[in-house]
Amino acid sequence: MASNPLRGGAGGSLYGGGAPYRSRDGLSTRTGAGSEELQLRIDPMHSDLDDEITGLHGQVRQLKNIAKEIGSEAQFQKNFLDELQVTLMRAQAGVKNNIKKLNLSIIRSGNNHVMHVVLFALLCFFILYMWSKMFKR
Repeated sequence: MASNPLRGGAGGSLYGGGAPYRSRDGLSTRTGAGSEELQLRIDPMHSDLDDEITGLHGQVRQLKNIAKEIGSEAQFQKNFLDELQVTLMRAQAGVKNNIKKLNLSIIRSGNNHVMHVVLFALLCFFILYMWSKMFKR
């Protein structure tokens, strides 16, 4: 099998000494005067490039549609998160108000609960005393 110097044969790189942008035999690249410039020469013998360009246009169109769908999904999720944040702030304000009310009610009836605990303890001791008297022989 003979080696093709444009395809990386003896003494040449994989791209035939050209830039790595080479895709077919009909395309060759040359660097221009500046290192950023690139010249592209298309060989008219290879007409299947039109089909490839058409295919690339279709792929670009698909990618564009996907990007639009991603953008609309991102906008939907942003709106959802904004609504969720508003709901969370309302819930937080409600909890804060309820805590204030609970603290005020505890302060108002602060001494009353101590009396209930003492009465409950006395009742428990009284029940234990009566129970020990009844079952003591």
